[in-house]
Amino acid sequence: MSEQPDPAAPEEIRDYIRDIIRDDLAAGRREVIVTRFPPEPNGYLHIGHAKSICLNFGVANEFGGRCHMRFDDTNPVKEEHEYIDAIQEDVKWLGFRWGEHLYFASDHFERLYGWAEHLINAGDAYIDDLSPDEIREHRGTLTEPGRNSPYRERPVAENLDLFQRMRAGEFPNGARVLRAKIDMSSGNMNLRDPVIYRILHANHPRTGDAWCIYPTYDFAHGQSDAIEGVTHSLCTLEFEDHRPLYDWLIARLPVDMVPLQYEFSRLNLSYTVLSKRRLIQLVQDNHVRSWDDPRLPTLRGLRRRGIPPAAIRDFIGRLAISKSDGVVEMALLEHCVRELLNQTALRRMAVLKPLKVVIDNWPEGETEVLEAINNPNDEAAGTRPVSFSGEIYIERDDFMEEPPKKFFRLAPGREVRLRYAYFITCREVIKDDAGEVIELRCSYDPASRGGSSPDGRKVKATLHWVSAADSVPAEVRLYNHLFTRENPGADGDVLDDLNSESLEVLADCRLEPGLANAAIGEAVQFERQGYFCSDPDSTPERLVFNRTISLRDIWAKIQKQNRQS
Repeated sequence: MSEQPDPAAPEEIRDYIRDIIRDDLAAGRREVIVTRFPPEPNGYLHIGHAKSICLNFGVANEFGGRCHMRFDDTNPVKEEHEYIDAIQEDVKWLGFRWGEHLYFASDHFERLYGWAEHLINAGDAYIDDLSPDEIREHRGTLTEPGRNSPYRERPVAENLDLFQRMRAGEFPNGARVLRAKIDMSSGNMNLRDPVIYRILHANHPRTGDAWCIYPTYDFAHGQSDAIEGVTHSLCTLEFEDHRPLYDWLIARLPVDMVPLQYEFSRLNLSYTVLSKRRLIQLVQDNHVRSWDDPRLPTLRGLRRRGIPPAAIRDFIGRLAISKSDGVVEMALLEHCVRELLNQTALRRMAVLKPLKVVIDNWPEGETEVLEAINNPNDEAAGTRPVSFSGEIYIERDDFMEEPPKKFFRLAPGREVRLRYAYFITCREVIKDDAGEVIELRCSYDPASRGGSSPDGRKVKATLHWVSAADSVPAEVRLYNHLFTRENPGADGDVLDDLNSESLEVLADCRLEPGLANAAIGEAVQFERQGYFCSDPDSTPERLVFNRTISLRDIWAKIQKQNRQS
């Protein structure tokens, strides 16, 4: 697994959250910076979570503090160990470590329960017998105040007795809740006596059946921050309206540390959806294969597609940390991926739609070993041997029997260069009974070894190829955007914008033989094709590669146009 990213000098990155931290340190309000990443273990992480992960771990790293990994496991109905394990694995894959600071809200259940009793004894919380529908009805609307529950003024002793009996399991789900007593006329709906404990007779992944009442996220979140000594609670903007409740609860509880909450805009990415509800729909309705489908923005999907974690960190590092919502171009993420892989990925040749070429004047039975460059941007990567013989495969798209004016690749009577090899000229086209081209007969120039001619003649195209004799068969999966629109669902149902061509499977590809040993997830560049990686479905008998990204960089073009305008 990758190491913790090197800390950046704090003065190198400027945004309002980091400026607050600098001021807190300079004024002595905080001595050590403590942040936390608090996922709920009820699903898989996606690239939107990566923004929070990189920010929370990043600022802690930059300012010499620490970031806690904490699972807010307060809803056993939706939580599973599978998600707990997957989230930890994904955060580590992204490059971050929490050391000994792994926590669960369930670690704090006893103290949270005690603090709930503290609120009851102080007259700041009460047991409500209203049904969930009745609570919603009493809550009011954005333009109308709520109404007090008829149970709001229960005596403290009665509230305490009922709460203890709730814990003992005397009541069924939904029979009673514990609510904070704040203000049913508040303009902030979150302050209209929010529920802070509810009855859930469900087995918890960590505590089993030890509890049948559970704190709500709003109660567990801030109080867990206080218990763990979190100094800066960094949340996305949807929690801004929850901050007054966060502060109200902290102010009324016997906490040693008062954490402060700050919000930032969440990540919205073009041509995708990051809504958990939408992602679940895509998986459950079989619009994608699984949670790690390379078309999904889940970290598992990005990993399977071959996106390097360093490219994701680079992408997140280029985004503004602010309170302004906006949509980030997918092209920026793609640019970061290309920029990294261009420097690190080894080059290999692969023919995705093979067309056989027979070189008639090649010495019969002879094989020649040529030298190919592994990475032109990394001299230390060296070279590799590739075998060349009288039968090879080229891309079917690199040949046209009747080419248009600006088609410079292979055609009858035309000469082209084979990468690392020789000039060849097409002499004859072989077709099947249906008139489809199935083979080309060519000649080669023995004096053009290495791709240049001693007489100085020029050719206008260089083609990649693989040897027919030792190339290996493979399935290659070409992934495109899952949606056809930048803002899926903008005019209706998001499913109406699904891209029917988001996956193309090529079953009869031919690859350099060395690719048979590629590690799962290892990135390589198929020359002239794009960046690819070996898929977990791959076996020695059946290789499978995923296209990570094509070679064309749209973002660079966008940036150039912006500079010129």
